[in-house]
Amino acid sequence: MESILALIADPAAWVALVTLIAMEVVLGIDNLIFIAILTNKLPEHQRVRARQIGISAALLLRLALLFTIAIIVSLTTPIFSILGRGFSWRDLILIAGGLFLVWKATKEIHHRVDPSPAPDMFDRRAAALGFGAAIGQILLLDLVFSIDSIITAVGMTPHVPIMIVAVIVAVLAMLIAANPLSEFINANPTIVMLALSFLLMIGMVLIADGFGVHVPRGYVYAAMAFSALVEGLNMLARRARP
Repeated sequence: MESILALIADPAAWVALVTLIAMEVVLGIDNLIFIAILTNKLPEHQRVRARQIGISAALLLRLALLFTIAIIVSLTTPIFSILGRGFSWRDLILIAGGLFLVWKATKEIHHRVDPSPAPDMFDRRAAALGFGAAIGQILLLDLVFSIDSIITAVGMTPHVPIMIVAVIVAVLAMLIAANPLSEFINANPTIVMLALSFLLMIGMVLIADGFGVHVPRGYVYAAMAFSALVEGLNMLARRARP
C-alpha cells in the first residue's frame, strides 16, 4: 500500500505512466487494425461480439503476462544459435506472428484483387466456422502483440502498478475505437487495401525484429501516418468531384 501511495506522490511515476500509456496505445494500433479487418469479414450481427471478445482477450492476456514478468523477461534469453545469431523464444514468437500477418495480409489482398475469388473460410455460407476461425486468429495475434507490448512496458518502467494502469487504459481506448474504426474501414474500400498494406509492413517488421534487425517503430508509424494522410486527401478529392 505504501509503495502505491509513494508512486501516486511521485511526479516521475506520473510521467512514466503518461509515456507508457501513449506507447501502449500506439502499439495497440497494429492489433486494432487486424481486429477491424478480420471482423469486417464476418456477418454483420457477429462483428461487434467478435471485436469485444478479441479486445477483451487482449486485455486479459496483457494482464496475465504482467503477473509473469519473470517468465516474460526470460523469453529474451537465447535458446539456440544459427551462424552466430542467438534466437530467443521472443524472437521465435515475433517471427511466427510476422509470418502469419504476412500470409494473412497477402491472402486478403489476393482475395480482393482476384476478379473471381474462390470462397474462403470467411464465406457467409459457413458463418459459424468463420466466427470461430476469426476468434482463433485474433487470439493468436493478441498473444504476439501482448508479449511485444509487455516487454516494451518492462523496458520503460520497473513498477507493475504503472504497467497495469497503462495497459488497462490502452485497451479501453482500443475498445472505444474498435467499432468506429471498423465501420470507417468497411465504408471505404480503398482504406481496406491501405490497412492490409499496413499489416503486411507490420508483419515484415516483426520478422525483422525476430532476426535481430530492429526497425524503429517511429519510422513505421510515420510511414503509416503519411500514407493515411495521402489517402485522406484522395478521399476528399473524390468527394469534391461533381
